Amino acid sequence: MKVTLNSISVFAVLAGVISLTFLVAALATDFWYQIDASGLEVFTNHTGSLKSHRGLWRTCQFNRTCLPMVNPFKSKTANMTTSRKNILYLHGAFVILLPLSLIIIVFGGMMGIISVFTQNFCLLLFTGVLFLLGALVTLLGVSIYIAYSAALFKHVASFQGRKSLMENLSIQFGWSLVFAWVSIGAELLTGLAFVLLAKMVGQKRRWDNFI
Repeated sequence: MKVTLNSISVFAVLAGVISLTFLVAALATDFWYQIDASGLEVFTNHTGSLKSHRGLWRTCQFNRTCLPMVNPFKSKTANMTTSRKNILYLHGAFVILLPLSLIIIVFGGMMGIISVFTQNFCLLLFTGVLFLLGALVTLLGVSIYIAYSAALFKHVASFQGRKSLMENLSIQFGWSLVFAWVSIGAELLTGLAFVLLAKMVGQKRRWDNFI
C-alpha cells in the first residue's frame, strides 16, 4: 500500500485528537489509584463500602465524599520526616509535569493544524518535536506518580505499624492511569507521524526543485 501525504496527515490528526482526549480524561478523573479495604471488615464495625480512590487533585473516601489533596507547595516541611518530604516533592513534580504536558499537546495541536494545511517543512518538524516532547513529559509525570504512590503506601505502612491490616488492603492503579498510558502512546505516534510528514514534504520539494 502506497503511503501518501494525505493518509499520514489524517493519521497524525486522529492520533493527536486521541492523545489530547485521553490525557484530558486522565487528568480530570479520580481513578488513578484505588484502594479496596473490604478485607478489613473483620477488624471494624463498618458495614458500608470500604473502597476509595484518588486522582491527581483529590481523594474520594469510603463514604463517597471527595477531599482535595494537600497542596505540596504550601506545606511546611520544617518538622517533617525525610520520607514525608520526599513524598511532597514527588507530589509537586507530577502536578507540574502532567498539566505541562497538556499545554504542550494543545499548543502542538494548534501548530499541527496549521502545518498540515500549509505543508510547511519547518512547522511539520516542529509539531513532531512538540508531540515527542509531550510524550516524554507525560511519561515522566506518570512515572513519578507511580513512584509517589509506592512511597506513600510504604510511608503509611510504616506509620500504621500493623502489617496485618495492610495485608488486607487491595491496592491497584485505576483506569485513569491507563488513559494516561494510552495518551503517551498516541502522542508518540503523532510525533513520529509529523516527523515523517516533514521528511516527505522535504523530499517532495527537493524533487520539484530538481525537475
